[in-house]
Amino acid sequence: MIRMRTRVLSLLLLCLGGLLLAGCPPRESIAKINQDPGRFAGKEISIAGRVTDSFGAMGTGVFQLDDGTGTMWVFSKRYGVPGSGAKLAVTGVIEQGFAFGGRNFATILRETERRR
Repeated sequence: MIRMRTRVLSLLLLCLGGLLLAGCPPRESIAKINQDPGRFAGKEISIAGRVTDSFGAMGTGVFQLDDGTGTMWVFSKRYGVPGSGAKLAVTGVIEQGFAFGGRNFATILRETERRR
């Protein structure tokens, strides 16, 4: 009887873990996004890397993230702008033809979530 409960509990935990992981946006390489940005436009994805450049004011700005395969600008409105050298993962929506602070960016990730 105890063995049966353990198996059922294990199966339930495995299913719950699978459901949680299925809800996470996929992590993509920046090179793959830059090769075909139209394929990712409007979709929520995650990227991770090191901040190489940033500018902004009062918690809003943009920063450049380098994952070793390429670089991408990330627009941050709610999370502030990290300093150069910071390692982080961000989730957001890919947008094309974005302008901020008098500068134009061809492809950008509009941040919706951040993890360090």
